[in-house]
Amino acid sequence: MRAQSGMAWGVLGAVVLLQAACQDFQPSKRSSFKGKYQVSRQALEEGRYARAIRGYQDLLQQAGPFAPRVRLEYAHALLRDNRYLEAAREARIVAETQKGDARLAALAVQGTAEHEMARAAMAAGQRGPAVRARLKSAQKALKAVLKKRKVFDPLGSLARRHKIISSELKTL
Repeated sequence: MRAQSGMAWGVLGAVVLLQAACQDFQPSKRSSFKGKYQVSRQALEEGRYARAIRGYQDLLQQAGPFAPRVRLEYAHALLRDNRYLEAAREARIVAETQKGDARLAALAVQGTAEHEMARAAMAAGQRGPAVRARLKSAQKALKAVLKKRKVFDPLGSLARRHKIISSELKTL
């Protein structure tokens, strides 16, 4: 009886293994583009910026028509991680190649990043033409966004930043 029971379990195990081997391989959610995007987006939303940045960098290699969206979120993650120069560069790429809301969202990131770089330079005692140019670029970017204020600045934070930039330019 024991031998028959052991043999039954062995046969059952073999059948299960054979059936599993014949199943189509389904890649995990995390290995698909959508899955990787969701992981990166969640990391950005949770404040795990280094993780989000790595994820978006990987996604850019295979983004195809989603590249502007991925690049914009990548720029946003860089901005949140205080990597202003890189954030401005990535956002500028999107702003120069896109129209409409995507362009305006990129300009908001670009303007914010450029302003933060100028503020850091001013805090370090720099007040030369490079700082002035960066402030003017930030001001121009934010001005374009503020034309659509209700959509892109519902709380007025970009408008306040724009006003601060104007004041800072007067002091240079």
